[in-house]
Amino acid sequence: MSLTITAVPSISRTHARRACGAVAGLVLLVVVCAFSVAVGVKTIPLHTVWDSLVHYDNAGDQIIVRDLRVPRTMLGLLVGMALGVGGALIQGMTRNPLADPGLLGVNAGAAFAVAVAVGVLGLTSIWSYVWFAFAGAAVIAVLVYLLGSMGRAAPSPIRLTLAGVALSALLSGVTMGLTLLDADAFDEMRYWRAGSIAGRDLSVAAAITPFILAGLILAVVVARSLNAVALGDDTARSLGADVTRTRALGVIAVTLLCGAATAAAGPIAFVGLMIPHIARWIVGPDQRWIVAYSVLGGAILVVAADVVGRVIIRPGEMQVGVVTAFLGAPVLILLVRRAQASSL
Repeated sequence: MSLTITAVPSISRTHARRACGAVAGLVLLVVVCAFSVAVGVKTIPLHTVWDSLVHYDNAGDQIIVRDLRVPRTMLGLLVGMALGVGGALIQGMTRNPLADPGLLGVNAGAAFAVAVAVGVLGLTSIWSYVWFAFAGAAVIAVLVYLLGSMGRAAPSPIRLTLAGVALSALLSGVTMGLTLLDADAFDEMRYWRAGSIAGRDLSVAAAITPFILAGLILAVVVARSLNAVALGDDTARSLGADVTRTRALGVIAVTLLCGAATAAAGPIAFVGLMIPHIARWIVGPDQRWIVAYSVLGGAILVVAADVVGRVIIRPGEMQVGVVTAFLGAPVLILLVRRAQASSL
């Protein structure tokens, strides 16, 4: 009886702490978005930003806010959500603490497919080449798993990571070669290759929104089952979880999320590695909360990195993919050295 009395308050405190963290994350996201629409080569006062959103009169600063910074911020939110949740799903499905859409080659596969669509087939509309991004992400995800499963031993986190890094390097080289063969066709994609959300209008965000929403819904559906999968396949089956269905839905979700994000913003690395780990440190191993926190954390990181990229080398800009790489490389080293913190 005493155990029940002490356990319930503990569970309530845990849920309350997680809920408070989510509220704090929402507040931080609002603050970051406010900076995103106000800060840049030209800093715009917040009252002008507000007027441009509610009383648009086609003035100079309001054009900057409505036509440039608002679409950029919305795209950053969508891309961050997609990459954060995609990383959380990959880590949960593979039980690999170093898994990431970039490290496992998913982003490189999508980028390669987009390069083929643009350079070889001459497709220039996101509505056209987004399908190639999905196909490239899915094929590489399956190929990495097959390469990591070769031999008698079961696929391990290190083998999957090595296979993903090797394929990423190969595809990145081929993608770069395609861009050099036809510089004119890829002139507008120079910043895209480095990972950028600049220069996109609302049509790009509108194009990827349905796919990212579908991926997020699938992530929510499989999150509970991933808690069982994290215990091992045999244990998950004994608990009634359908491991095959969970992984199949998870792969579809990752393909939708990472394919859409890469098609719109290019290959942005390390977001899917950092954010799920930060979420896990805060909320523990519950995949449902990790997915929820990854939605917020991914959006905060990408939008904040974009703001930093605008001001760090004024009057020029540094692409968001470069900023996340500067942040992600030290984090990756830390995670590799701290096995306990990286464990699932």
